[in-house]
Amino acid sequence: MSTELEDYSHKRFNILTGEWVLVSPHRAKRPWQGQNEAVNNEKRPTHDESCYLCAGNTRINGEVNPKYEDVFIFTNDFAALQKDSPDFSVDDGLLIAQSEKGICKVVCFSPDHSKSLADMDANEIQKVVFAWQKEYKELGGNDLINYVQIFENKGAVMGCSNPHPHGQIWSQSTLPNEVDKKNTQQLNYHQKNGSSLLGDYLAQELEKKERIIFENDAFVVLIPFWAVWPFEAMIVPKAHKSSISDLNEEEAYLYAEAISVLTKAYDKIFNTSFPYSSGIHQAPTNGEDNSHWHFHMSFYPPLLRSASVKKFMVGYEMFGSPQRDITAEKAAQMIRGLV
Repeated sequence: MSTELEDYSHKRFNILTGEWVLVSPHRAKRPWQGQNEAVNNEKRPTHDESCYLCAGNTRINGEVNPKYEDVFIFTNDFAALQKDSPDFSVDDGLLIAQSEKGICKVVCFSPDHSKSLADMDANEIQKVVFAWQKEYKELGGNDLINYVQIFENKGAVMGCSNPHPHGQIWSQSTLPNEVDKKNTQQLNYHQKNGSSLLGDYLAQELEKKERIIFENDAFVVLIPFWAVWPFEAMIVPKAHKSSISDLNEEEAYLYAEAISVLTKAYDKIFNTSFPYSSGIHQAPTNGEDNSHWHFHMSFYPPLLRSASVKKFMVGYEMFGSPQRDITAEKAAQMIRGLV
């Protein structure tokens, strides 16, 4: 890595969004007298009678969960999007609004209340991948749905209201902001170069080996050059795959292995159940030619210096642009040593 990038403030360009992140490596040495988060490493039971996601328990709406043994999916009882909302719009000068429809689901990864993805083996996570594939195809096949967003919030510091291992799927009639930006960037690159933006980026990363954490026959886990969060990571398929529906059974396992390796390494960084938000960005389901898409999964963990010190997106980040202290290369080196 260039010594300038290692020692001096600079900007890095996010090829997927067209935005910049400010990197200030010299600030990583500054003393910390700010807020320390409470660390909860309490052992959870395998089944919690008060948990509305545990097998056999009753949810708020009165429905009883089945005695599921691996993955369980249900329509969110408090969905952010409604599939039966009326069509309407507001166009009053500079006051503009449009109706938005969608379907939201909850995906329980395991019946074991005490686990997270980091505690599950690749075979168990593969069942989650199969469930994601099924939901992407079924929801995306609905004429109402033009995008399927699969994501997970892990840890109370990330706003997770229930510690049971689970994620969510929000599917909707239009493309969300981040997806729209990535759609534009990938489309423009594909039209200009006739190749995949992420595929070409991945080839460069595999050659340099500076930010690679792990790789198997089908996937690469890396810290993206433009990472914003201190230990942000991305899982990218080596082959050009537009969505998770393009994965065969073996590739689904190798994807699960990549998730397993990364989440287990995360938990070792500060010897705690590592919080994060993760999400899969993939081809829209709008019936258009989306061959320019190269699907990927991003992990945004907030922890900075220890299990109790998090990164805050405030001040300059709110009013200017994202900023980070620890470089992507340093973060990759730290995590790679724990794999």
